[in-house]
Parts: sequence; structure tokens; C-alpha cells
Amino acid sequence: MGRLTFCASLAAALALAPAGLAAQETAPAPSATPPVARAPAEPAPAPVEYAYVALKTALGTITLALDTTHAPKTSANFLKYVDAKNLDGALFYRAMHLPYDEGKDQGLLQGGVRNAAKLLDPVAHESTNETGIKHTAGTISMARFAPGTATADFMIMLSDMPALDAEKGNTGEDPGAGFAAFGHVAAGMDVVKAIWSQPRSATKGEGVMKGDILENEVPILSARRTSAPPKAAAETSASPAAEAEPSTPTS
Repeated sequence: MGRLTFCASLAAALALAPAGLAAQETAPAPSATPPVARAPAEPAPAPVEYAYVALKTALGTITLALDTTHAPKTSANFLKYVDAKNLDGALFYRAMHLPYDEGKDQGLLQGGVRNAAKLLDPVAHESTNETGIKHTAGTISMARFAPGTATADFMIMLSDMPALDAEKGNTGEDPGAGFAAFGHVAAGMDVVKAIWSQPRSATKGEGVMKGDILENEVPILSARRTSAPPKAAAETSASPAAEAEPSTPTS
């Protein structure tokens, strides 16, 4: 098909020795146990800003949380497609099923824009070494060829896929640049699984994609900005920490 397949301990205070003998006689005996130095409290993590997008499909709605704090370029690129309504009509077309851990959902769901007229300029590659957003279950990430060629093809992880992360020390060049993760599914993971579980064609697709292509591709009816789902809003308010230290993959 040719699809474009993220803590100086504080010193204890010391009392000055008294200047005269009388003062020494009346001074209290020193404590047998020295004071214990306390480590300074760690600063609270900076809040993470998310932009939320609702992808409406015939099988239900998937709400994405785009991490505009740690992956600003990739998030802004995705939002350009949303705001221009260029993701309307895009297709979920690939359901990659990994062959291990039988009985568990292992792999990814991939979708993208088919209409070339709706494609915008490629976005600069934001490495997982730069963003700290890793490819864990529910993560959203961009598909690409070479780093810096991603446009509107994206992936949703059904399982942890560390092979898609950049190799340690990589500065953004292949080999080992990984893929640009930029957020996660905030609601609708059941919909993601429903689409991923649709029948796949034995003959569609080429190369690594053969056998991964859905027999009946699932269109995105609309993609619009939305508010945070109740659960996501509560979690963000209670714990505004960054996503945890949140390659063959999907050319």
C-alpha cells in the first residue's frame, strides 16, 4: 500500500561555643545523638498541557490527549489537520497483531489521510529521547519513513512497544531514531480495540504490511477539538506530572 508506515542535603545548624567558663558550666550537655540532616523536598512537577481531540467513527468515539508540553511540534501538526477538517474521511486501515503473548492484545492500530490534497508539509521529528513520551499501551505516535517525513499517518499502541522508542543516545537520525510519540488515548480505548479486532485481509498490503490491512477500512467521520473526558480531567488535576519515561515498525 506504501503507507507511512516520548534530587544537597541541608547541613545541620551548629551552636556557637560559649565565651566564658561560667557559661560553659551552665551550658546544657551536648546531645549524644547528632541531628539528622533532612533532604530537601523535591519541587512539584510542572503541569502538562493537553489538547483533546475526538475522533468519531461508526464504531464509537476515540478521544486523544495531545501532549502539547512535551511534544509541541507533533501535537501542533496534528491539530492543523483537525482544525482544517483534513482528518475527516481519514481511514483506520492497518491492525498489526504481534504473534506473542497469545490471548492478549498486542500490536497497534494505524490510520491516516488518503487524499493527497489534504496533506500538509511534513513535521520535524520529535524523538522519544527528547519528549520522554514512550510507546506504552494507549500511546499515539506518528508513522513515517525517514525522520522528518511524518504528515498525517498515525498509530495507536494496543500494547507496550518499546521497539518504537529511540535508541539511548540517539539524537534524531536513523538508524535508531524511533517514532514521535505525542500523547495517549484519554477515552475510547474499547473503540480502538474494536477497530483493531476487525477482520484482516490475507492478500491486501505489501511487505511488512501484508496481512495487517483491514478487510473493511474504518473511516474517521469527524475529528474535532473537545474538552477533557471527566476521568482525564480528574487525573490531570490530581497529578499533573509528565507522562512516564511515559525499529521496523511502521513504514
